[in-house]
Amino acid sequence: MAEDNVSATLTVAVPAARVFAVLADPTAHAAIDGTGWVQKPVDRAPLTEVGQIFRMDMYHPNHPDGDYQVANKVQVLDPPRAIGWLTGYDPKGDGHLEFGGWLWRYDLAPLGPSETEITLTYDWSAVPQSIREYIQFPPFGPEHLPNSLHHLAELVSGG
Repeated sequence: MAEDNVSATLTVAVPAARVFAVLADPTAHAAIDGTGWVQKPVDRAPLTEVGQIFRMDMYHPNHPDGDYQVANKVQVLDPPRAIGWLTGYDPKGDGHLEFGGWLWRYDLAPLGPSETEITLTYDWSAVPQSIREYIQFPPFGPEHLPNSLHHLAELVSGG
């Protein structure tokens, strides 16, 4: 793959502020993800500032432990236009977080008062070679981002 990011775009008949509010709610992330990897939020507070950490319980059959936890750090927060976070972890369990260099980002473009174009980008351009040696990027198939956007559309539409 020549690029170090993938993205997908979907338009929904919902105002950008509503879409942003759902994305800023960690309790909605498992439903948005749709893979079963994101299990539940450990930190349930809404995302309100750059630098905020929110942890999620995860599961992946290829992870050495199966169940694990990630610590996400809000990197972009521009309501209601953009939100994004780096994914990291606490390798020693001592509260010292390490981030692998991959970023999840949602860009919201209002197309009038009640329609929003949502672009979801997964960017791994900052992942060092040492991590790329044991994790394949992206770690999901090409259908994941469009599927995730459709799950988000269902949530924001009340469906």
